[in-house]
Formats: sequence, C-alpha cells, structure tokens
Amino acid sequence: MAQGYEGDVTVQECWTALSDDPAAVLVDVRTTAEWTYVGIPDLSSLGRAPVLAEWQSFPSMSVDPQFVQRVTAAVADQPEDRQRRVYLLCRSGARSVAAARALTAAGFEHCFNVLDGFEGGPDADGHRGTRSGWKAEGLPWSQR
Repeated sequence: MAQGYEGDVTVQECWTALSDDPAAVLVDVRTTAEWTYVGIPDLSSLGRAPVLAEWQSFPSMSVDPQFVQRVTAAVADQPEDRQRRVYLLCRSGARSVAAARALTAAGFEHCFNVLDGFEGGPDADGHRGTRSGWKAEGLPWSQR
C-alpha cells in the first residue's frame, strides 16, 4: 500500500469484483456535469447503483471538503462497513487516486483506483470513451 490505498484495478477487474462481492461499492467521483452529460455506470443488473460523490466540484474544481463524510454516509452505517471493498472511478483514473487516498486515510481499509476510469484517455482524434475505460470496455452504463 505504498501509494496510500490498496491498489489499482482495471475496469474489467472492478466489474468482476462488484459482480462477485455484493458488499463491494463503486464510488463515481466525477462531477455532476459529467454524470449528466457523459453518463454513469449502470449496476442495476447487480441490484445496486453506484455512489455518486464529487471529489472536485465544477467549475472551480476545488476538492469537496465533505467528500469523505458523503461517502461514509452512503456506505458505512456500521464500523465494520469500512472493511468493504470500495472502487473509485473518475474520468480517466486520476481524481480517483486522490479520493482513494483520502478514504484510506479516513479508515476505509480496501480502497481501489479504477484504471482508465469511465472514459479513459483520448484517442488519436482527441475523443474519450473509445479506446479505454468503462464505456470502451462495453460495461453497462446509462445517461441520466
């Protein structure tokens, strides 16, 4: 855990973990605008929904000082809930690292960054969501 959280996983590893572990949680740390205009992971086939908690708020992109409290309220009713596996997803896998570190520092024991995030990096034409990430891998998602 040298990086300050448990580790990095691919989007496919995240999906498998969420499928195999009903206590595992996906926290989407992107902005409200991203959820609205780009889409969100659809976990309905697993009988649940992702937790939507902005790490940074648009347009200032300042870190939400209530982020840990918001996630804790959504996923940790009991002290043992901090032992659940928490997978953090952003656009491309950068904000989710910071969020994983913050939750780990707050006592969550198993925080994972989802590599390539929801959209991954840009392709040759500068478009995201086509070469890597949740959408490009064909995992379920929806638009609000």
